[in-house]
Amino acid sequence: MKLSSSSGLTARAGSLREHAARRSRLPSMRRAALYTAFACASLTAGAAMAQAASDAAPEAAEAERNANANANATDTKAPAGFWEREQMLGDMGGLRPWLGKYGVTLTVTETSEILGNLRGGLARGAAYDGVTTAALQLDTQEAFGLPGGQFNVSALQIHGRNLSADKLGTLNTASGIEAEGTTRLWELWYQQSFLDKRVDVKIGQQSIDQEFIASTYSALFLNTMFGWPALPSYDMPSGGPAYPLSALGVRVRGQITPSLTALAGVFDGDPLGNNPNNKSGTNFNLHNGTLFIGELQYAINQPAEDGKPAASGGGLPGTYKIGLWYNNGRFADQRYDNTGLSLANPASTGTAANHRGDYSFYAVADQMIWRPSPDAARSLGVFARVMGAPGDRNLVSFAANLGVVLKAPFAGRDNDSAGLALTYIKVGNHTHGLDQDSRAFSGGPYGVRTSETALEATYQYQVAPWWTLQADAQYTFNAGAGQNPNDPAQPLRNTFVVGVRTNIAF
Repeated sequence: MKLSSSSGLTARAGSLREHAARRSRLPSMRRAALYTAFACASLTAGAAMAQAASDAAPEAAEAERNANANANATDTKAPAGFWEREQMLGDMGGLRPWLGKYGVTLTVTETSEILGNLRGGLARGAAYDGVTTAALQLDTQEAFGLPGGQFNVSALQIHGRNLSADKLGTLNTASGIEAEGTTRLWELWYQQSFLDKRVDVKIGQQSIDQEFIASTYSALFLNTMFGWPALPSYDMPSGGPAYPLSALGVRVRGQITPSLTALAGVFDGDPLGNNPNNKSGTNFNLHNGTLFIGELQYAINQPAEDGKPAASGGGLPGTYKIGLWYNNGRFADQRYDNTGLSLANPASTGTAANHRGDYSFYAVADQMIWRPSPDAARSLGVFARVMGAPGDRNLVSFAANLGVVLKAPFAGRDNDSAGLALTYIKVGNHTHGLDQDSRAFSGGPYGVRTSETALEATYQYQVAPWWTLQADAQYTFNAGAGQNPNDPAQPLRNTFVVGVRTNIAF
């Protein structure tokens, strides 16, 4: 869900990432060709990978015999049954293995949900929404012998209605997949690794919520703010380049030590930019400022590549991140006009004062705190995420999430998860002050925004490797942060949302 902040609260969940409605078709084929060529040009930047030869002929012969035996055993192995396969459609009648010969991986998923508001908000009622995601990835090593390269293209088909905009009116929007219905390009990028995969560079159209400001444990929850958090959702132009939006840019990742990784990216400052009606996602924009973002990640006691516990066997795994982002665009003051008067003052020009640039600092922690044994499926993990931004030019000046997740909560349910989490949003001091001014000048009742808190409890049940069901309940305190977005003079009661989500991997 996303939206740039303004002096008045708009319902944030009704657009392409909440109120970001928008995109038109590609302005010209020449422009598309230019950017595509730009993304593909990095295909020339790779290094050849050397392949060691076997020294002893008898050992090579023995290895070949073993490989042939294993291949024969695999060939005669019965295909997985319907309920045991990783994807519902299996090999798609041979399509997946055929694509695999050329280094291509195809994934298609459908996430659908029904959520209902039982009390408070703008109105009671239920809504269905969903998103179909299709992605193609090409491994350049398998495709044509270029080591360390990966090409990715993905698309979204968003459907259904938006409960948060229609029924809730809250800042904490109920679902991370709510957006304006459309079929759109999502990501289009090429990534190349160097120095034995210690450094990689990604270039092209990217959705930065896939890598930056991310928490592994919080991803279980449905509320948008546990995915792409409230602060960038409201403070970055158009909500930032995060689902369902993306932006042209370059991301560099480097492994400084085995435990310490650095990420840095430069992206277009506004993913909607010069064409807010671009619903297709093919308006590749580079004309609306620049977003800079950097993040340090420190990982401890991580499992080995085969998924087994770390060789040290000592502590429990955790990941800690600190980061910042800066946008060099211009941002409207949330309280004062260009003459210094309150925007609520009848004598105001109505033109907000401008601030050069916007920024935020953030920290994220994911830590497992209990596991009965190193190889046990059951574990208990906690997460926390905090961030702050200037209160004069932003609707949200502080946001935080924290929660706990229990994996494998019951015997025999190794892939289930249960969680309880809290998300908090504090409105900036200038937005708060503007509401006070509006109440003073109107002489009547007027909602003054302060903060909003949402509590979510959820249980994810794995029906099959390709299918999960998730029951969910959310309660929002001080809904709308104390103001009804449709009528500031009327109160907005706390909301209580329940629902179910299903996710199918085809």
